[in-house]
Amino acid sequence: MGNLIVIDGLDGSGKTTQFDIIREKLSENHSVTAISFPDYDNPSSALVKMYLNGELSKSANGVNAYAASSFYAVDRYASYKMFWEENYKNGDLVLASRYVSSNAIHQMVKLDVSQWDGYLDWLSDYEYGKLGLPVPNLVIFLDMPVEISQKLMSERYGGDESKKDIHEANVKYLQACRKSALYAAEKLGWKTVDCSADGKPLTVEEINGKLLQLINEVL
Repeated sequence: MGNLIVIDGLDGSGKTTQFDIIREKLSENHSVTAISFPDYDNPSSALVKMYLNGELSKSANGVNAYAASSFYAVDRYASYKMFWEENYKNGDLVLASRYVSSNAIHQMVKLDVSQWDGYLDWLSDYEYGKLGLPVPNLVIFLDMPVEISQKLMSERYGGDESKKDIHEANVKYLQACRKSALYAAEKLGWKTVDCSADGKPLTVEEINGKLLQLINEVL
């Protein structure tokens, strides 16, 4: 089997930028298969698109945690069976932008805190157990405070707030997701990377250095 490394974080945390840089650097010494979720190019993401576009509910909370989790899980299963199972089993280093961890971050928050441990147990059994998805060797959570990530996203969209999906536009929801993410990180042994200091985002290079250090400890 290969190694599976996951980079996750809230919207606006810099995941995509870091993912691209890490993929390029790791490819210098490893055979790398890069995957990203949701897989919008695959029909398996149809329900995810409907959910994020507000077609099932105008509010993220209008679709319960277990139903929404299933949308994302099925998309991951299809991606695994169609595109990277063979590479992983043949020893490739698989680098993922978001994974099962994203359900813990974005869906667990819909539940009362007293139900979080039960949800995490269910999620692990469902995606890793029942669906048979590989368990990551390393999950890294990019921790960017929501007030900073909102500014970064607004810059990304040229100030057009209407371009944000139902998750990106809901500041209160994202703040709650950060709480759930940090809880899951401690509970499940993820590595957390602080992406800001003194109310400002760290540079891309500073964050990248932290990521590479954690990854090299695993490889």
